[in-house]
Amino acid sequence: MTHYIAIIEDAGPDVAVGVWFPDLPGCVSAGDDLDEALRNAPEALELYLAQVEQDGKPQPKPRSLTELKADPDVADDIQNYIVALIETPSRAHAAE
Repeated sequence: MTHYIAIIEDAGPDVAVGVWFPDLPGCVSAGDDLDEALRNAPEALELYLAQVEQDGKPQPKPRSLTELKADPDVADDIQNYIVALIETPSRAHAAE
């Protein structure tokens, strides 16, 4: 099973909860609350990876939390927001 780390940004009750994947530029999702955002994240991941496969590109290698903490472009977000591990949907596993 492959998992990608997601950053969950909750800006408050009047704003959607955002989800993005540091290893997958442009792969984003959201929800009205944290639970919905987490339910929507696997679908965003699946659609993103399906497009990567359709484009004939290799599936991006997921980095570990330790690797992401060492990345200055992501380190502050990891420290300031919720971090979740999102499993690659089973359909995307076939591309591995």
